[in-house]
Amino acid sequence: MKASRPLKIAVAAIAIAVLGSNVATAAAVTITGDGSSFAAPLLSACKVAWQKANTDYTLGSYGANGSGAGRTNSDKGIGDFNFTDAIHTTAKSTVVHIPVVAAPLAIAYNLLGRKDLYLSQKTLSDIFAGKITKWNDAAIVADNNGTSTKVLYKEDAAGNPIKDASGKPVVLRTITVKKHFTLPDQTIKIVTRSDGSGSTQNLVNMFIKQFPATWTKPSSSTFSSVFPGNINDISNIGRITAVKGSSLLAATVKKTNFSIGYMESSYANKAGLGLAAIQNAAGNFQGPDAAGTAAFLSSATASADGKLTFNYDTKDAGAYILGIVSYALVDTAKSGDGAAATKSFLSYVLSPACPTTDSTLEYTTITGSLFKTDTALLAKL
Repeated sequence: MKASRPLKIAVAAIAIAVLGSNVATAAAVTITGDGSSFAAPLLSACKVAWQKANTDYTLGSYGANGSGAGRTNSDKGIGDFNFTDAIHTTAKSTVVHIPVVAAPLAIAYNLLGRKDLYLSQKTLSDIFAGKITKWNDAAIVADNNGTSTKVLYKEDAAGNPIKDASGKPVVLRTITVKKHFTLPDQTIKIVTRSDGSGSTQNLVNMFIKQFPATWTKPSSSTFSSVFPGNINDISNIGRITAVKGSSLLAATVKKTNFSIGYMESSYANKAGLGLAAIQNAAGNFQGPDAAGTAAFLSSATASADGKLTFNYDTKDAGAYILGIVSYALVDTAKSGDGAAATKSFLSYVLSPACPTTDSTLEYTTITGSLFKTDTALLAKL
């Protein structure tokens, strides 16, 4: 399956204007943050370039301890900024959500080197709900045999999807995929996050929205609390494993044969894992790439404060329906050098200067009207 590629789209004139308003006036200002491990690789890459361009500012640390930590720190006023991959009811009315970066949430698996796997939304839901426990279950067999279609997008010389005037990726062609696979008679080993995770919450939000009869518990960033039934049932002991953070989740799937998990696609690719193609409402199976994520996000609606509502039933033929956004939680009541440095850093991450062309990062940055929303939110800092 084709690996996800980076997509770097931004309104350069607006970004430059935002950056230009953040000239450092104080020496050696250090800021810190924590939260989403999903956003961590991008923030790490942007940090170096930002510090070179803004020598009076330094990003001292970014904890990457999960969205739950980011939300807790935000509520307690710890750090200059914190990241969450899902909307948070903040303790302070002055805290805003700034959707800084997006990427596909990959369904990664270890089937002893096999690189093709096709899953409908229903099959995926039933796997994580514990209804499907064998790889050769009839539903998985049906998804992986027969024919289906897939949308391919136009790309520039660097391999980035080409966009039209509205910001949507331009379709190159639609191909027919012939599938004929024999799946192993092996138990499916599920690997989830143990910590409060925005990746978890985005995954279960899709399940709750699409399959409410199965996923009846309230949304949560902890998988165990939203899992249908009793996750500690004897049938799940040894079959479902929970670990902290995306890196350890990827490593655990890597060392566990016949396992499946969820993580930002760059973690999965670095671990050499397979990436499943997920069926969208148009009937096409699309992989976790930049163009498919952009197509999915183009159907989302945004509130004035930057919070997105996703449309999992979008009929866009090329949409990858597990695209997610990571929000920076920032308190607009803060002022001084730290606030100025935070504004400068987040503006830099959103700008064309941030080195997201690195092919190992595989992020889709915010575009079009949502980028204008970001600019308005940054102006409040």
